[in-house]
Amino acid sequence: MAFFSKLKERLFKSSSKLDEGLEAIVEEAAEPSAEIRAPEIAVPEPPSPERPGLLGRLAGRDRPEAARRVLDDAMLESLEDLLIGADMGVETAQRVVANLAEGRMGKRLSSREIKALLAAEIARIMTPVARPMPLYPSRPQVVLVVGVNGSGKTTTIGKLASQFRAAGKSVVIAAGDTFRAAAVEQLQIWGERAGVPVLTAPEGSDPASLAFDAMTKAEADGADLLMIDTAGRLQNRADLMEELSKIVRVIRKKDAQAPHNTLLVLDATTGQNALSQVEIFQKLADVSGLVMTKLDGTARGGVLVALADKFGLPIHAIGVGEQIDDLSPFDPEEFAAALTGLDPA
Repeated sequence: MAFFSKLKERLFKSSSKLDEGLEAIVEEAAEPSAEIRAPEIAVPEPPSPERPGLLGRLAGRDRPEAARRVLDDAMLESLEDLLIGADMGVETAQRVVANLAEGRMGKRLSSREIKALLAAEIARIMTPVARPMPLYPSRPQVVLVVGVNGSGKTTTIGKLASQFRAAGKSVVIAAGDTFRAAAVEQLQIWGERAGVPVLTAPEGSDPASLAFDAMTKAEADGADLLMIDTAGRLQNRADLMEELSKIVRVIRKKDAQAPHNTLLVLDATTGQNALSQVEIFQKLADVSGLVMTKLDGTARGGVLVALADKFGLPIHAIGVGEQIDDLSPFDPEEFAAALTGLDPA
């Protein structure tokens, strides 16, 4: 199944919430199009057919029977409330609605046209941050993976390692969350699946020492990538900061530029809490990019838009399930279409 189809199918909690809300907003004060001929409105141009997998954009005309509503202040307020309810955040929701309204006040719009306009605005916000994790000539390229416990760090590391391995890269994993046996066991399972070595240490061992040993092995093996899992205990931020700082100090003894990437893994089901987690981990570690997991389990998919709008950090990948192909590079057009429930014309 194409990833977009999977994304569209599994974002149903967010997209259905927006879809139902938009229909209700339009029907609340709709004007039947049979009585009034709706003027032409500017809607997004369809994407180039050369980009496979993208949803065909709305060409700009609805079916004759589609209900329409005049875009006025009351409708804009309802739209804003709907987006806030999808966890887009107040500031981002206000910005999206303001941009949607520009040049369109007084126009009669259908719910489908509103979806297309919302999708275009969301994609505009997110396009600058849609970037794959950069690969550097340094060997090994050290990737430090951070995030709170339960965010999906371990699974994300396993999936990324498997994907890089399938792409011809040699990978080593360090199970640096030495305080959670379950995290170590899960990484070992993923390592076996992907044919990637996983370095472990006894429970409670010093994560920095494990990171040093893993870098030594990665260098000896000529590995392209070393992915280091870390603990995510935010109950005591001072301890976690010192632990992460120590890991960085130790690996920099071997490579002054390491870590080359610091990925923050976020759980979409936490909603607006994801924003505070980004703020915390930006202080704890020099976060270089984001991965959002569990988008299939939430009606709060709009938080990814808020993250892009507020922080501007690269979004490398999103996850919508537990299988290896359920983690994919982030595509803003596909995400925007799936989030708004936009269907092909």
